[in-house]
Amino acid sequence: MTLDVNIHEAKTHLSRLLERVAAGERVTISKAGQPIADLVPHVRAPVTVGGMRDEIRYDDADFEGLDPDIQEMFYGEGSSSGAPAR
Repeated sequence: MTLDVNIHEAKTHLSRLLERVAAGERVTISKAGQPIADLVPHVRAPVTVGGMRDEIRYDDADFEGLDPDIQEMFYGEGSSSGAPAR
C-alpha cells in the first residue's frame, strides 16, 4: 500500500510516517501535487568479504621496498630502516 502526503504533512508527521514505513508501507511525498520522494523500508546491502578474489592479481615483486615518502609518514623524518623513530 502506498500513502501519498504533501511536504508539510510529511514534516509535521515524520515520526508517524516512519513507523508506517517500518511496518512495510511505502510513503510518497509530493510537492504541488508532483511526487518528489519515496520513503521505503531500509534494506541492508549484503557485505561480501573476498568478493574480488580471483579477479585481482598482483606480484609480490611489485611491492619491493618502501616508498620513502610513505615510510616517512609512518615512521617519522629520517627513518630508513622501517623501524619507528624514537
